[in-house]
Parts: sequence; C-alpha cells; structure tokens
Amino acid sequence: MPKVIVYTAPICPYCVQAKRLLNKKGVAFEEIDVSRDPELRRNMVQAAGGRMTVPQIFVNDKHIGDCDEIYAFERAGKLDALLNPPE
Repeated sequence: MPKVIVYTAPICPYCVQAKRLLNKKGVAFEEIDVSRDPELRRNMVQAAGGRMTVPQIFVNDKHIGDCDEIYAFERAGKLDALLNPPE
C-alpha cells in the first residue's frame, strides 16, 4: 500500500472532494491539518514547490498536486497505477 499524505484545512470543499476520491479508491491516507500550525504549512509549501493552497497530495513522498490534479489522474486512468504501483 502506498504512503499517501493529504495536507488539508477544515471547511475546504476541495479537501473533502480529494479525500472522498481516495476513500472511494479504498486508500488509507494520513491527513495533516495545516490551518493552525504555521510550521506545518511551511513544510507543506516547501514540499509542494511553493504551492500554498490545500489540499496538497503526496504519494510515496512524490508531490501529486491538488484536488484538480488528483481528479485529472483519475480521468486519465492513471490514478490506480499511481496508488497501486507494480512491485
């Protein structure tokens, strides 16, 4: 199973959509709320190449992007392979 991390904030509809897709796929993920911790947000921004918006999604320490990008992977038929890489 891949290591999936989703940086989020409360009441973020894009975060809800991204988490819904991951749950639909049956993928366990770690959720990190960056709304009240400036250090966590700085870590997220640095890891995400300067992106400041949430969600920011990482799979096996690789930055995937935001909600739009994870859905683009899904539409292109590439999300399953990303979440379930061959051994």
